[in-house]
Amino acid sequence: MILLSVNGRQVDLDEGATLLDAAKAAGVHVPTLCHHPGLPAHAACRICLVEVEGNPRPQPACRTLARDGDVVQTDTEALQAFRRADAEWLLANHPNDCMRCEVNGSCRLQRLVSEHQWEERWPKVVAVAAKSEEDVFTDHTSPSIWRDLSKCIECGLCADVCGDAVQQQDVIGFGERGGDRRPVTVFDAPLAETNCISCGQCTLVCPVGALIESPHWHEVLHTLDARRRVSVVQVAPATRIAISEEFGLKPGTVSTGRLINALRQLGFDYVFDTNFAADLTIMEEGSELLARMEAHESLPLFTSCCPGWVNWVELNRPDLLPHLSTTKSPQQMHGAIAKRSGFARSLGPDFAEGKTEPYVVSVMPCTAKKDEAQRPGSSGDVDRVLTTRELARMIRARGIAFGALSEDGQFDSPLGESTGAAQIFGASGGVMEAMVRTASHLKGGDASLPLDWEALRGVREGVKTATIPGIGTVAVCNGIAAAQRMLEQEAWRDEFVAIEVMACVGGCLGGGGEPKSMDPQILQKRAKAIYGVDATARHRRSYENADVRKLYARELGAPNSPAAHDLLHTQYTARQSRRSLLMRFLDCVDRRDGAAAARLFHSEGVWDTASAFGVIEGAKEIEALIHSKLPPRSYGPKYARHRMESAAGLDDLTVVTPEGSRCRFHLDLTELDGGGTSKTVIGKLIRTVL
Repeated sequence: MILLSVNGRQVDLDEGATLLDAAKAAGVHVPTLCHHPGLPAHAACRICLVEVEGNPRPQPACRTLARDGDVVQTDTEALQAFRRADAEWLLANHPNDCMRCEVNGSCRLQRLVSEHQWEERWPKVVAVAAKSEEDVFTDHTSPSIWRDLSKCIECGLCADVCGDAVQQQDVIGFGERGGDRRPVTVFDAPLAETNCISCGQCTLVCPVGALIESPHWHEVLHTLDARRRVSVVQVAPATRIAISEEFGLKPGTVSTGRLINALRQLGFDYVFDTNFAADLTIMEEGSELLARMEAHESLPLFTSCCPGWVNWVELNRPDLLPHLSTTKSPQQMHGAIAKRSGFARSLGPDFAEGKTEPYVVSVMPCTAKKDEAQRPGSSGDVDRVLTTRELARMIRARGIAFGALSEDGQFDSPLGESTGAAQIFGASGGVMEAMVRTASHLKGGDASLPLDWEALRGVREGVKTATIPGIGTVAVCNGIAAAQRMLEQEAWRDEFVAIEVMACVGGCLGGGGEPKSMDPQILQKRAKAIYGVDATARHRRSYENADVRKLYARELGAPNSPAAHDLLHTQYTARQSRRSLLMRFLDCVDRRDGAAAARLFHSEGVWDTASAFGVIEGAKEIEALIHSKLPPRSYGPKYARHRMESAAGLDDLTVVTPEGSRCRFHLDLTELDGGGTSKTVIGKLIRTVL
């Protein structure tokens, strides 16, 4: 036997094993192209080169014998640069004929190029010629959606779904005429500078690659391959059903166990259920509703778990912000718990002491969840968000036969327990139905109250209502267009006590990150499966979740307690407001991202810190202060943020510091002009200690 390490992981091997065998034994993925396990290794492609300590040159892992004491690295910058250059040389001699190739989709070279996003070095034919330097066809500014108009076939589906036919947002529409006709944003602005709510319906209907979700799967796959970090993944309720369609299974097939097993094969250390946090969301949101009812304040309460809806309110109706529940979405709750609660401390001393944190990934049916993961006040709790489609690409990239996997996979504890109420979060009306089940209990209502509220179910677009004994009349807006129509009249203020809004018709089941389908009944089939899981669940009310009760008993105290608010609640602001810029700046400070903070300032901006640092003049000096003079940030349970004292005050710039003291800020704003557009930045920031 020989003992060696691969990326810091110790492995035992038999004599005669190769470095590629060692990498596999360590759970580390090394890309190969010319290697086949049943044939002699020739190391012709050189893609599998690795570095061995003491050897001046990289060695081909496929045929280099492992030696006792070897220290092997597989993912250094030099190796990745060589693989990229090697692949570019291969592509220079390879025909650009993938679309008609018989092995399209299973070609290993094609898979490597896609997985690593290596550049293709052959001449390109531009589909649409730019008429001026101002014409931009590639737009990666949005955290959720990427655009590449060079791939557009001008079918018009994106303009239809964003316009009157479905979402009624009109962010994308057609410009020009004849041969120059193409889908554009207003004034050709980047998506990040429009009123796009990141719902991703345009990516769902685009038949080509002109509109796609911002891809995170490459980074996630490479992080899992290296096995340097403890990795955690959470899975949304809609994903475990829709993922089946990506692998040829019947629509509506529940693949929870198969999905768990696939995630384990991909290399995730912990596989958790987002539904655990959905039950937690209901405990918080239900308690919040009752507290507002008792105080007769900010009613009706709007649900806040749909980030597309939250984006719409912040962009278009900031006057509604006090009505939004401050409860985080299940995704963000689960991320916060995974990184900053007892689970993180249980991973070891370095995690408990704030020296490191787990790598947290979520699998969601929604593109707006990518946007949500970057919101000030909660950014960093979820490192990367994968859509259902992206996860399918990862599974295919690793050659996992999803349909052949067993259905015996089980979520890990303690963040994997859930109830049927959490499962129906995936369908339009499910959040409200789940909240009704628990709110009635928390209020001391009759235990015989029905569990199934058919009036709140269904995938038809529009508004659904029901009157709940002891609670009042509630409403469900199925689609952002339905919400817009309801809000045009003021009757909603007095008619309802609570309102659920999902930006996508059908709810998460119809989310922008779900598999593309031409089946007109696909939402009904997915919904049937969702409610079927609920109907057969052992527990169907969120308060029956034993692990949620333990979390309250051990760490949070009670729903809506100060501890719960610190971990599980959030804050809002009108976009492009002073409060918005302040929240973004403080988020940069908390994360010690000086470069991002400097971009929020005018180059000659001033920051009066009201501290020993004094007055800082100039964006570069502000960046330097954050980078080099502030104490290094802590991670995990030790990580603390600034927070706004008011959850939704439009003009309230009072802040609670990580130490618990209070201060107030004053901002002078200025405009920067460039490229035909203007940008609001901070000219002067003054901090006053209270």
